[in-house]
Amino acid sequence: MIAAKEGIEDTEKVVKMALVHDIAESRAGDVHYVSRQYTERNEELGIKDMLADTALEEEFLSLWQEYEDRQSMEAKIVKDADNLDIDFELREQSAMGNTVGESFHAPRKQVSENKLYTDTAYAMWQEIQDSDPHDWHRFGRNRLNSGDWKQ
Repeated sequence: MIAAKEGIEDTEKVVKMALVHDIAESRAGDVHYVSRQYTERNEELGIKDMLADTALEEEFLSLWQEYEDRQSMEAKIVKDADNLDIDFELREQSAMGNTVGESFHAPRKQVSENKLYTDTAYAMWQEIQDSDPHDWHRFGRNRLNSGDWKQ
């Protein structure tokens, strides 16, 4: 969605880059910020080992490096999506009654203001804060307004 809103025509590249980013984390781990103070990650070694001697090696290593460099618009979009994933998860947890997200609001706001690359991602972040993950069910097509409960 971010890529489309930002006018990127090659969305296939964005999808591949997002997958490559996650492939590297599958070997090296998606280490959270506390653990990063005590753990040295080596995603580059992990992805090189995983892709060695495969048909995907050249293309995917290039995409992974482009993502890590954050110079292209596609790389910035993938990083924005990676950041927003945390906010979606916190909002979903909040809707289920878990209050841990409340303590993360200030740091996540700081991320939204300083770490998001695109205007689209920032607008999405703001929408996430006011969203209710249950709205699709309550206000969308359901038994009460369209089905056998309709009066």
